[in-house]
Amino acid sequence: MIHSVLDFCLRQRLLIVLLSVALLGYGWYSAQQVPIDAIPNVGENQVIVLTEWAGRSPKDVEDQITYPLSIALQAVPGSKSVRGKSMFGFSFVQVTFDDDVDFYWARSRVAEQLTTVNGSLPEGVVPTLAPDATALGQIFYYVLEPPKDMDLAELRSKQDFFIKYALQSVDGVAEVASIGGYVKQYQIEVDPDELRYHNIPLSKVIDSVKASNIDVGAKTVETGGMEFIVRGKGFIGADKTEQETIEQINSTVITVSKGVPIRISDVAQVQTGPAFRRGALDFNGHESVGGWW
Repeated sequence: MIHSVLDFCLRQRLLIVLLSVALLGYGWYSAQQVPIDAIPNVGENQVIVLTEWAGRSPKDVEDQITYPLSIALQAVPGSKSVRGKSMFGFSFVQVTFDDDVDFYWARSRVAEQLTTVNGSLPEGVVPTLAPDATALGQIFYYVLEPPKDMDLAELRSKQDFFIKYALQSVDGVAEVASIGGYVKQYQIEVDPDELRYHNIPLSKVIDSVKASNIDVGAKTVETGGMEFIVRGKGFIGADKTEQETIEQINSTVITVSKGVPIRISDVAQVQTGPAFRRGALDFNGHESVGGWW
């Protein structure tokens, strides 16, 4: 058999050469058309629904969020299984589809189904779809090297508000997650003794800060044949420095007692500081800021 094949190849050299060229051309064409990932995503065809409910126990999250979502998402066409997980202040529901179901069609069906269950969830709880990628799709990590005079809080702010959004605009990038550094916050440290003395509940302090951080639109005023728009600017920190923003928060009025306004500065101390974090990023023995996508 082998002798016959070799004999045919030797006698039909032109045909063998043409077949070889055709085979090489077809192989090159196939290599260009077949999608190849550096790190293939071997995960299931799934859509993840994330829901936050801050401060609630896993039992409360399970009863009031995870269970209603799991029941509602079982009606999604093409779904193979629905799995839910409840954590402290957080719900995680995973809807798995058959492999022949288009991924973005599945996401649109899940988003459509979520509109039918929003009314049965607790007030202020809004379920959202996770990014269209899984942890198996992490392909690139990077670290920012700042100037010597830049601290980790400022570096993290640049990562969150500039670099992250620039990278997310790149084609094929589903999400950019920030790692390390300190997330800057304006923190109001309330003195409970002062609240008790002025008979003010903590909820009223929170509501007063929220109410003061808003712009107010009014009607127009016509003067001299011109129409002027009346608008009250109230966003905290708008066109202000950090110290001026702190003064704005301190000046916020909580309530009025016997004609005397009680302000945030009377019951609390305002400062900037880092948000609570549960990890850090180390690069060559030094704490740094980076991300992955």
